[in-house]
Amino acid sequence: MATKDLVDSAIASNKITIFSKTWCPYCKRAKQLLTSQFPDVPTKIFELDEMTDGSDIQAYLAEKTGQRTVPNIFINEKHVGGCDSVVSLDSQGALAGLVGA
Repeated sequence: MATKDLVDSAIASNKITIFSKTWCPYCKRAKQLLTSQFPDVPTKIFELDEMTDGSDIQAYLAEKTGQRTVPNIFINEKHVGGCDSVVSLDSQGALAGLVGA
């Protein structure tokens, strides 16, 4: 239950929540895009490979979203997917609207 509470609370209390791994190039790209374009937006990043319960969190995210990979990104409590989804939203001009919603 602690894992579920941690994830759900983080998603609810931050405009942008990113579940990531430090070594993942897709995670790095998504984090760089979001933090550089929206530096004043509250963003919480969880580096799952540095957390003792990281695998439990990733398993819960897979159950919650159907996505087993990282980065696993939520904006304004909405699951937006991973790196490709965020880059696509940005190129379509929809990312800023989603963050500002």
